[in-house]
Amino acid sequence: MTALRRIALTLACLIVLPAQRAEARDPVLVPEVSQKEVQVRQGFTGTELLLFGAVIDPDERGDDAFDIIVVLKGPAQPIQLREKRQIGGIWMNAESTAFRSAPSYFAVASSRPIKQIVDDRTAAIFEFGTEFIQLSPSGSIDLEEQARMRAGLVDLRERQGLYRTIEDGVTVREGVLYQARIGLPSNVQTGAYTAETFALRDGRVVASAVAEVSVRKVGFERFVELFANRQPLLYGLVAIFLSLLMGWLAGRLFNRS
Repeated sequence: MTALRRIALTLACLIVLPAQRAEARDPVLVPEVSQKEVQVRQGFTGTELLLFGAVIDPDERGDDAFDIIVVLKGPAQPIQLREKRQIGGIWMNAESTAFRSAPSYFAVASSRPIKQIVDDRTAAIFEFGTEFIQLSPSGSIDLEEQARMRAGLVDLRERQGLYRTIEDGVTVREGVLYQARIGLPSNVQTGAYTAETFALRDGRVVASAVAEVSVRKVGFERFVELFANRQPLLYGLVAIFLSLLMGWLAGRLFNRS
């Protein structure tokens, strides 16, 4: 909490300086993250990010508090979805849809239920919720099929812990300081994550700011990842060789017993 107060006091001092005076002054939002880098090692079971900061209103309208919404997104990646249908008593692949860009991780935390903060139009513009994730389909696609595939993707990743909506997940203190805790599961994708924080008043976004978090593998896991990316053919041959070797050793052990 000391860090939060330091942010608030620093911003307050800057704002009241005569050189900074202006006729129309917008709120100032300064976000911070507890971990700028998340290291994924062997046995990684997930971690929790603390996103905090301060929102300062130069006009000091203390009777009109802010709402805070935090959107944490992982690196986007192309994805191919296949729908399964039961044909003649057998489950088979049916329609498939490709999306050029889908976030590998998506979490939204808010100080109140989002429907009490903004309307659906504003929520769709700023992706305030898993139902408003902006996906980019490849080629032409029927709108009904796209909605069905989108719902399937969201449901799948919610069950994997990769998509989350945390209503009442942001705590606002004294109308200035805020904090939110968002967990990253063990199966997160490595890469650059963005934590975008929005300050809202009367259903409108009045300030926003972005903080970045890097998730990367270290140690032996990092070596394997680099080897697989830089030498995919050799990596595949080594994997096949190791599989055959382990199978041969297991066979020898069982034969002796």
